[in-house]
Amino acid sequence: MRPASLLASLALAAASLFLPSALSVHASAQETTQVLNSAPLRPPAGARVAIVEFEDLECPDCARANPLLKQAADQYKIPWVRHDFPLPQHDWSFQAAVNARWFDTKSKKLGDEYRDAVFAHQNEITVIDSSTGTYDGSKGLPNLHAFTEKFAADHKLALPFVIDPQQKLAALVKADYALGQSVGIQHTPTIWVVTNQTKGAPFVEVLDRTKLYSMIDNALAETKGSGSEHAAVRHSR
Repeated sequence: MRPASLLASLALAAASLFLPSALSVHASAQETTQVLNSAPLRPPAGARVAIVEFEDLECPDCARANPLLKQAADQYKIPWVRHDFPLPQHDWSFQAAVNARWFDTKSKKLGDEYRDAVFAHQNEITVIDSSTGTYDGSKGLPNLHAFTEKFAADHKLALPFVIDPQQKLAALVKADYALGQSVGIQHTPTIWVVTNQTKGAPFVEVLDRTKLYSMIDNALAETKGSGSEHAAVRHSR
């Protein structure tokens, strides 16, 4: 058993969050995405294998999956292609994705560090009242802003008063969301192990995250000798 197996098992153990929208924040083991557009499910040029993920920064299951995906990309030195898919029922996920894009303009590494930090501190942004078990939506955006200001200051950056005055970053997030819709995304996270193969099954959805490492092993074995492998790229589109 690989060292990540326990972490992957823990990632699956958390409870589902049920929402009235058709879009869900959790995919059960029985749910498989009906792929309508497979074009985005390819590794970046020069890579044999990659992880492709559509994520929502406010999604609890995305936060649970994040350490495992980061660990797998680092260990196998394969690209981790992260796409924005902020669910409309979430209060602050779209703004968080815009914020991450602003940090991307400083460096892709910093943008991904921000995403990882948001996931790690998600419960501090989305505060649940312990007495009622309910979430006060009015606190999410202010908490996110305070968190983002501190993250910027910790990295010796001054967060602008208006982070996206021309809405260019928001347009990039919306484009990623539209891409996800074209693929057929219905929940977050939606994760695939993808290959550069043109025959057989060039992409496989990760429904059971305890099998992620074995899926990557299989993909690398199937593509052996088919091309060079780039070092891990955690955020690439």
